[in-house]
Amino acid sequence: MSENVTAPTEGATETTSENPVAEAVTEDISYHAVEKDGVVTAIWEMQGRKHIRTIDPRSRQGQDILRLYTTEHHDEAAPAEASGAASS
Repeated sequence: MSENVTAPTEGATETTSENPVAEAVTEDISYHAVEKDGVVTAIWEMQGRKHIRTIDPRSRQGQDILRLYTTEHHDEAAPAEASGAASS
């Protein structure tokens, strides 16, 4: 099972009318958690469909990415749990 997280591109340049090429070059970066037996074993940094690099989930950056995802995931799950409890 993999989870996707989209984050702003590091060092992204702001596109202006003078530099239209920058918009085509900078595509959204996404992160995919690779899990085995319920444990995240790697985080893949992707640009579109291209694999850029693999991040160790135990590293500082890996922990930051996982923390960001779990915070967003719990915020999305909370309203569903509340509505399920109200209908019981």
